[in-house]
Amino acid sequence: MTRSLDELGSLVVERQDLYVRWSGGPAADLCSPTSTDHLTGVPLPGLSVNALALEPWWGDRPVGLWVARRLYDYSHLRRDRDGDVRPWTLSGREAGRGPDNEPLLCEVRPVSWIDLAVIDDAVREVMRLRRSWGPMRR
Repeated sequence: MTRSLDELGSLVVERQDLYVRWSGGPAADLCSPTSTDHLTGVPLPGLSVNALALEPWWGDRPVGLWVARRLYDYSHLRRDRDGDVRPWTLSGREAGRGPDNEPLLCEVRPVSWIDLAVIDDAVREVMRLRRSWGPMRR
């Protein structure tokens, strides 16, 4: 279990192959290892995820802010899906890109759950910046 933004940041620095997924978790996803495009119903060739790897353009900015932003972008999914999804980290092989240009992973290897308190911390960290942005809603 990843219990803090700092802990997640350390994982991201150690491993450039980490992704985050919001779902029912590894057990559910490994039974059905593909996602579906919600708009068209088309099955996708892997699980829809978001990369956690630091991008070079981020420079020497705080890693904690990077991971906070990556979590914040999709934090609405928990509310939108009545609490049935949680974030977890994983690695795998990219099998393609989804309709929102998100990576689609196959050969998935779970790494850890992300404690829901980390999501609360991510929201606070982003809100501390006081910019007018919000989580993505597609």
